[in-house]
Amino acid sequence: MDISFKRGPEISRETRALPADHYRLIRLLFHRNKRDSLFVPIRSMQYLGIIDREEVVFVDGLGIRVIELAWRDFKPGERDDLQVPVSYTCIHYRSGRREILPRLQSEFFKALKLLEQRQPSTGGGSVTHLRHLGSE
Repeated sequence: MDISFKRGPEISRETRALPADHYRLIRLLFHRNKRDSLFVPIRSMQYLGIIDREEVVFVDGLGIRVIELAWRDFKPGERDDLQVPVSYTCIHYRSGRREILPRLQSEFFKALKLLEQRQPSTGGGSVTHLRHLGSE
């Protein structure tokens, strides 16, 4: 099945920062997904977050399939510490969406955590018991 979304003209863009744990979870879940995109329903806001290799886009889940916001140009390599937030560019495709950004970021992280909890554990680990050489 092929799902497509429309991207209207860019209204504005701004540089923002995403907490490090949010960024790590986005990358982790995307790579575990092993597909070209990961769909993350944000039920509390009736939005859908879509993660791909280059960006995260958000569409209103109740409206037409039009991208409202995009987070792209993540710059994790600019940090000296993995706990430092990651800067990114937020692109607005609809006016009046700036005020939802703090809530969207928070609710998106909650939706990611829920998605992570629902994933089956990967297992595959093993424990190797080591003997001390002098204890034989």
